[in-house]
Amino acid sequence: MNTKIYYFTGTGNSLWVARTMAGELGGAELKSIADGKREKAGASEMVGLVFPVHIWGVPRLILEFVRELEAPHSPYIFAIAVNAGQVANTLVQLKMVLKNGGLNLSSGFEIPMPSNYIPWGGPGPREKQDQRFAAARRKISEISAAVREQRELPVEKGPLWQRALFSLFYKMSFSQVPKMDRKFWVDDNCSHCAICSKVCPVHNIVLQDGKPIWRMRCEQCFACLQWCPQEAIQYGKKTPQYERYRHPEVQLNDILKSRICPA
Repeated sequence: MNTKIYYFTGTGNSLWVARTMAGELGGAELKSIADGKREKAGASEMVGLVFPVHIWGVPRLILEFVRELEAPHSPYIFAIAVNAGQVANTLVQLKMVLKNGGLNLSSGFEIPMPSNYIPWGGPGPREKQDQRFAAARRKISEISAAVREQRELPVEKGPLWQRALFSLFYKMSFSQVPKMDRKFWVDDNCSHCAICSKVCPVHNIVLQDGKPIWRMRCEQCFACLQWCPQEAIQYGKKTPQYERYRHPEVQLNDILKSRICPA
């Protein structure tokens, strides 16, 4: 079955989920949403969207992508929201956005993974990370069975209190996200390697005198901080003491392949 899975990833969780899902479906085509390209879903019979939950909602990059998505043949669309434990109203929000564009989200699933939101701490003990990876594999198998059969299912969502409260936080924070990069800073360990600039999905980072400068169009994916080989990039006051996180089965080159240089 002709299937395309579009993904957005910062530190590899969503890429790993998308790759694993593609394997379960028998070799679906993977397309990065952060590669600078926009295209029609075309004749695909199934379209998947795999992305991280940001501030308990849909990331700006995904919203921009789905609002431009053209699928004239009404494919079966499924989504997987990768999160640190609180999917909240993310998939309900996505379903409404797609509906406004004349498309239907046929099914939506959540998958908890280790957190890469370092301002609130590291990813947690390795044992708990491994437990989440194992649970994610099991759930991806279940999702793939539902998707292969093109089941129409209600999207997964958090409890009512979570959806109400966190949706409010999302609405209050959304317009401020691009400017949240003002809390990034660089310590003396910076080696001027420019990896931070290369892994940024929205080309928000330029080098000035060999060190990164953020230009206030941040996605808060923390790819720059988490992939820095010297752990020289910090955010706020506490990150120097926190463990960095990248998915253990995703390499730097995997991320670089999903980015292109701006025109």
